[in-house]
Amino acid sequence: MKCTLCKHGETAPGTTTVNLNQGESTIIIKGVPAEICTNCGEYYVSEEINAQLLRLAEEAVRKGAEVEIIRFAA
Repeated sequence: MKCTLCKHGETAPGTTTVNLNQGESTIIIKGVPAEICTNCGEYYVSEEINAQLLRLAEEAVRKGAEVEIIRFAA
């Protein structure tokens, strides 16, 4: 698909690191499957992956994590 951010690149399957912040918590999730723009590096995740990311982040925040680094497991 054409990148909606830069409008020049095409996306290709790959993995990326997603950083999420909520309140005082920073959650870093590595190895997330995504479509990544070959021009600017913007990434796009599916609705299913997004739901999993939000669940992981909410769980880390509930545990009281200030900084949490997680390896994504599909």
